[in-house]
Amino acid sequence: MKLCILIPYYNHPDAIGAVVDQLLPYEINILIIDDGSSAESKKILMPLLQDPRVSLVTRMLNGGKGAAVITGMREALKLGYTHALQVDADGQHDLTKIPELIKLSDQYPGRIISGMPVYDDSVPTSRKLWRYVTHILVWIHTLSLEIKDSMCGYRIYPLREVIGVIDDRDQFGQRMDFDIEILVRAYWADLHTIQMPVGVRYPLDGVSHFQLFKDNFLITKLHIRLFCGMLVNSPKLMLRRVLA
Repeated sequence: MKLCILIPYYNHPDAIGAVVDQLLPYEINILIIDDGSSAESKKILMPLLQDPRVSLVTRMLNGGKGAAVITGMREALKLGYTHALQVDADGQHDLTKIPELIKLSDQYPGRIISGMPVYDDSVPTSRKLWRYVTHILVWIHTLSLEIKDSMCGYRIYPLREVIGVIDDRDQFGQRMDFDIEILVRAYWADLHTIQMPVGVRYPLDGVSHFQLFKDNFLITKLHIRLFCGMLVNSPKLMLRRVLA
């Protein structure tokens, strides 16, 4: 397994330095995917690139978190990496869990290894409650309880397999809907997810790019598409459960 770290980045200048500082001791190369950040936010990245372990991939226009992650995965595969650890740029993930995530990925290299959030008191209650609605819908879309949480962006992806799932469709979620869609469609493709509890807190800089109306609208449309896809895939999914 050849692993790199992917950080989708869009205007988190006050948190990205602390995130990179926490990652460097793991001696894993880091790809920061700048998703069309402001000029001021881009400047903050320049000192980080002095370390040879840190590289920058630039998207000229902002496309959303999903677009940035997909760009990063394609670049990582091109560079010869087999797996990518996705970490958010806002500092909300407990990065001390990285060795445990890597250990699971070593044991199950053909599976997605994903964090399952354990929230502290800094996370708004409304956000946690709405996540449970998505959890229930994902269980319906997959006819399975395997995916306990589909919205945590703290994951190790086997690159070739995941890009294969993405390339199997003309369009894929480009914003916050990506995290949900990739796990569901991967499950349909018999690419399974293993999850482990990880601490999650509210972003270090207090900045969230979740757009209440726009992203909820996109996620609602996604759930409708996935439900229709479940109906098409249900015979295969049910047969898989019987054989298992």
